[in-house]
Amino acid sequence: MQVLSSYEDGRLTLYLKGELDHHEAAAALRRISRTVDDYLPRECAVDMEGLTFMDSSGIALILKISRLMGAAGGRTWVVNAKKQPLKVLDASGIDRLIQVSSAAEG
Repeated sequence: MQVLSSYEDGRLTLYLKGELDHHEAAAALRRISRTVDDYLPRECAVDMEGLTFMDSSGIALILKISRLMGAAGGRTWVVNAKKQPLKVLDASGIDRLIQVSSAAEG
């Protein structure tokens, strides 16, 4: 799995690409934590357009990103979730805590 990022005007966008499972989640969190520490953003969008598979480890990763951002007074949301990851997100009820938009919503 790849984690790419861009930063502009206080907003960090994390682009998740590939498959996010328990094997990939710990390394992804380390990369993301370093990136958040480097930029200290006010906002963080997790872009899932390139994510082809996600299991419950992805939910844990998103919640950890949200906690990192919340500790610094920032906020997190998910954008461009495709069909399979969106099913996992919907089943978890994470949208009660974090805004989630699907790839179809734009």
